[in-house]
Formats: sequence, C-alpha cells, structure tokens
Amino acid sequence: MKRSSIYIVALTIAIVSALLTIWGYWTGDQRLFAPSLVFFLLSTSICFRTRKVLQGYAYSVMIFAMVAVALFYPQYFVKINGFPLAELITPLIQLIMFGMGTSMSLQDFVGVIKHPKGVFIGVVSHFLIMPFVGFLLANASGFSPEIAAGIILIGCSPNGMASNVMSYMAKANLPLSITITAVSTLLSPLVTPMLMKLLAGAFVEIHLLDMMWDILKMVILPIGAGVLFNKLFHGKIKWLDDLMPKISMAGIAIIIAIITAAGRDSLLHIGPQLILLVLIHNLTGYFLGYGCGRLFRMSERDCRTMAIEVGMQNGGLASGIAKEMGKLATVGLAPAIFGPLMNVTGSLLASYWQHKPLPISDADLETLAEAKN
Repeated sequence: MKRSSIYIVALTIAIVSALLTIWGYWTGDQRLFAPSLVFFLLSTSICFRTRKVLQGYAYSVMIFAMVAVALFYPQYFVKINGFPLAELITPLIQLIMFGMGTSMSLQDFVGVIKHPKGVFIGVVSHFLIMPFVGFLLANASGFSPEIAAGIILIGCSPNGMASNVMSYMAKANLPLSITITAVSTLLSPLVTPMLMKLLAGAFVEIHLLDMMWDILKMVILPIGAGVLFNKLFHGKIKWLDDLMPKISMAGIAIIIAIITAAGRDSLLHIGPQLILLVLIHNLTGYFLGYGCGRLFRMSERDCRTMAIEVGMQNGGLASGIAKEMGKLATVGLAPAIFGPLMNVTGSLLASYWQHKPLPISDADLETLAEAKN
C-alpha cells in the first residue's frame, strides 16, 4: 500500500476514533471511550509516520497509546499465566543498553580529549541541576515519600540516547552530545547511588552498594558488550544493525506500559499533579542547561547541546532501579511519565531550533576566511 493511501486510511480512523472518544467521554461510556482513545492515538501515530515533518513525534504518540492501553487494561501488563511481567524490566533495559553500545565506539570517548571543557561542564551541570531541582520539587510536592523519591531518582539518572537524536535534530553539537551521554552513563554506577543516598535518603531507604551493582549490571556490562560487538561485527550483520534501534524503542514502550499498569491506582489519583511536576522538572533542565552554556560563554551550538543533555534523562534506567528497589508502582511512576513527556518536549524544542539558523561564530568566520584564501 502506498504511503498516501496509508495516510488516508489512518487519518480516517483517527477522525472517527476522535469523535467516538469525545462521545464516550461526554456520555460517560467507558467501554466506548477507552478503545476509541487507544485507536485514535495509534492511528495518529501512523499518520505522523507518513509525514516527514511529523515523523519525529510518531514514536511519542505511540508511547502515549501504550500508556492508555496500560491504564484501561492493566490486567494484560501485570501477569501472564502467573508470570509477573515486571521481571522483564531488567532484561529489557540490558537489551536497550546493549543496543546503545552497538551504536557506540571507542571514538566516542575521544571526544573527552577534543572537547574537555564542554564535556566537563555538561556532565557536572547534568548531575547538579536535575538532581537538586528534583529534590526541591519532591519536597514541595506533598506526595507520599516513595513517589517523591521517584522525582529525585529521574533527576539523578544519566542522559539517554534520545538526547543524541534531539541534538542532531536541533543542529546542536552532536559529537559533544554523544560524549556527554557516554561519560555520564559510565559515571552513573557511582554518581547516581551517591546522589540518591544524599537527596532521597530521607524519603526511602537507599542501599548504596546494591544500587551501584544494579546500575553496573544494567548499564555498564551491557554497553561494554555492545561496544565490543560493534568493534567486531559492525557492518557485517547489517540486519541486526538496523534492527537494534527498533528493539530498543519497543523495549522502552513495554517498560512504560508495565510500570503504568503497576502504578495505575496511584497514577489515576495523582496523575495531573505528577505530570505537571515532571514537566516543570524537564523544562527547568532545558532552561538552566542552556543558561549554563551561556554562563560559560559557549557557542550557540554548544548551548543547545547543553540544554538537551541536561533536560533529558534515562527514564528506562530509572525505572529499572525502581524495580530493583521493589518499588516499581511508586518510585517508578515519575520515571515512567518523564520518558514519554521529554520525548514530546524534546521534539518540539529540537524542531524549533532546527528551523532557527545558527549564528556565525568567530571561529566559523575564521574558517570561511581561510577557505577563501
């Protein structure tokens, strides 16, 4: 079927589903409202995929569809034949981290030498701004200690690969973005537990060594295996190279659905307030990250990188930590919301910067002058 035909079919389903969703909500008919909303989100995601200008938002809408399914039909995401689906979270995160590793090479870490100032500022800003903003929001939230601790947890997590995609879209400094993500991820087994102990210790009990091991086995070991795999087999198994990003995206969607189903009751009770706080957390990260770049007189390109690297977190890892803590339905709620929300805000910010020309810096002027000579 041609892309235009797929678009027409998906758009038709989206319009009909939207009307049924509105009618179901207006009449209070849950049996109509729930499936109509799910079909509306799924068909909208398909519509977005067929339009180049909207493709960046298709996955985010798909995630919202998964969240809706998990909220309306949680029984399908809690247990299957007596097997608790929460047990899949750690293996899925390891698979996602392995996929991240397969897209990296030792050259990514050479960026520390090439951009020492930018990497240092980016990593330090990330691990200062987001944890302490999360701490302030958690204390002001009035939520139960475990849900408040989840806000701090997402702030203490390292960057995720999504930040690299957004940096590319925003015409930011992609090599710097990749290097900051790599360094913050490698530091996370040490830094994240220590920050959690310092900032969230008053909310929940933090076992420092256990958390360090959990992050090590979920992040460092799989990424190391992925980097090694990339060095040995990159380009030799092309179908796997193409498949790994899709597997990672599917894994994230499944993790979010499992967490949403597990914390459904709490989410329905405090959902709007938690979403607002998570949004404030995310947007504050963008704003202060960009401000740090300006404070240290970085170029506009690097400032954009700073904003994205500070504001975007590894929600999957935070969810895995919550699961290993045995508090998936409470501590895991904020990370589950932060993930899809940051993809939406990040896409909007990247799209805005994509269409905003970069100013020509002094270095660029020198390069142009040399080229003319």
